[in-house]
Amino acid sequence: MFRSEKIEPSILKTLRIRHKTERPGIEVHLFSVLPVQYAGRILNLRMTKSQLLKTILSLDPVRDHLKIVQLNTFYDFPWDNTRALEFALFRTFAVASIGNLLHKTQEFEQRTQKRYDDTDLLLSEIIEHGYESERGKAALGRMNRMHGSQHIPNDNMRYVLSTFVMEPWRWNQRFGYRKSSENEKIALHRLWFEIGTRMGIKEIPETFEAMEKINIAYEQQYFGYSDGGRKVADATLNLMLGWYFPRFTWAVFRPFVIAIMDDRLREALSYPRPGLFVRASLNMGMGLRKIILRLKPLRKKPYLRTQRKIKSYPKGYTIPELGVKTK
Repeated sequence: MFRSEKIEPSILKTLRIRHKTERPGIEVHLFSVLPVQYAGRILNLRMTKSQLLKTILSLDPVRDHLKIVQLNTFYDFPWDNTRALEFALFRTFAVASIGNLLHKTQEFEQRTQKRYDDTDLLLSEIIEHGYESERGKAALGRMNRMHGSQHIPNDNMRYVLSTFVMEPWRWNQRFGYRKSSENEKIALHRLWFEIGTRMGIKEIPETFEAMEKINIAYEQQYFGYSDGGRKVADATLNLMLGWYFPRFTWAVFRPFVIAIMDDRLREALSYPRPGLFVRASLNMGMGLRKIILRLKPLRKKPYLRTQRKIKSYPKGYTIPELGVKTK
């Protein structure tokens, strides 16, 4: 039941797209159901990046929030949104109560890759299939059982939720090849509002702007160094470096990862400020990446996190086995 490799994500089964072709007088409407095997190819043949953006702008950001986030995440900004959510993890480590709790479980330090994969897969299941789907509900239920066993205060849960809204947005404003539209901003907030509501989180801000305010206020009050938070952050940072570089080079590349952090986060985790060369090189490299991405065509197929090769689950996974075991 719920084997990952046998399930088709909802975006591939029910993607609803409306746009005009380049040829005058011809309008193409692609409504559900869209066959899985043709989904990526049809988008590649029919749409440029500008046409995809026009499609997003034509949708209602509240009613169609899931479709908008799926189009943004699967086709336009798959790498960016993944990196943004990874750095959202670091923000939770900078809150002493959260960082120390995560250190106490030892999950992030002893099973760093599995803990990362579990978090990634549970969130991806919800976004790919929708929170009202069978798999989405199963992933939500799994998260609720894990969090329920830890007795986490509502303020902490609400803050963590806010990072899933704010960090993709902030990453995009800093590194995106184009700035996300107002529709995408509203849709991103609405998606996590709905997910948070189903997780039992109380007093979730009802607008993006209100969410941003509580996010900043919480960090101003609770950001600070803790031994537990730093140890979890170090383990996660080493995991990320290990994906791309051999261990003996980590000391060289570590400052570049730290340079992505804003000063408030970096100081809360007590990381040294990278030198001017590192910061300038990072900005130059990411600036060049923006130019390259503007020139590249829209990807042919959606990038789905659940369909990639998972290091912790090479033979596939079931939703009940994701995450920390609960009694």
